[in-house]
Amino acid sequence: MDTPTLADLPEIVPIFPLSGVLLLPRMPLPLHIFEPRYRAMTRDALADGGWIAMVQPSGAAADDPMNPPVYPTACLGRIVAHEEAEDGRYNIVLRGTCRLRIAEELPPQDGYRRVRADYAAFAGDLAPPAPGASGLAREALIATMQTYLDRRNLKANWEEAAKASDEQMVNSLAMACPFAPREKQALLEADDLAGRAQLLQALAELDTGGVANDNAPPPMH
Repeated sequence: MDTPTLADLPEIVPIFPLSGVLLLPRMPLPLHIFEPRYRAMTRDALADGGWIAMVQPSGAAADDPMNPPVYPTACLGRIVAHEEAEDGRYNIVLRGTCRLRIAEELPPQDGYRRVRADYAAFAGDLAPPAPGASGLAREALIATMQTYLDRRNLKANWEEAAKASDEQMVNSLAMACPFAPREKQALLEADDLAGRAQLLQALAELDTGGVANDNAPPPMH
């Protein structure tokens, strides 16, 4: 798949607020779309490049419970697979492209929300990191994550993880682990892959009673 440039990315993009759900660049996210306004969002996205941004509600007080405040940082994805059921529901797969800052929220369209996106701070998301560039201590991270997942009776395919790139391994764990929404948001906002890996390990160590790295960033920005 060709690497997009900033100029290829849409200025106006629909947002899909979903608590606890994380999308990261080059990672797939399967979604089942059933609410009428998000069916309309998916229909319109498929007709216009397939772009949808995933964002989390911030938890701030909401005047409109149906459209709560969201965090200012989201992740743009593109629909790479979809099927439509007879009743109008969709099963789609989003592939993460680039994080974004919400510059402005626009009036809703057919019930779904749209924003003006600013990608400038995240231009580095568009190309995968060079092999080894993250300086990731893979064995230490895997050991911590195995303990964390075992305590929660969750499974991971560690044979596949061993074959994966640093980016694939860190981002798939960040997306899959059942961290709290604010922790998921901190993982999204990590400066780079090394920072995300450090925070991922710190969160897992805190959960399992280990000692987190003193230099790990806090779980909120």
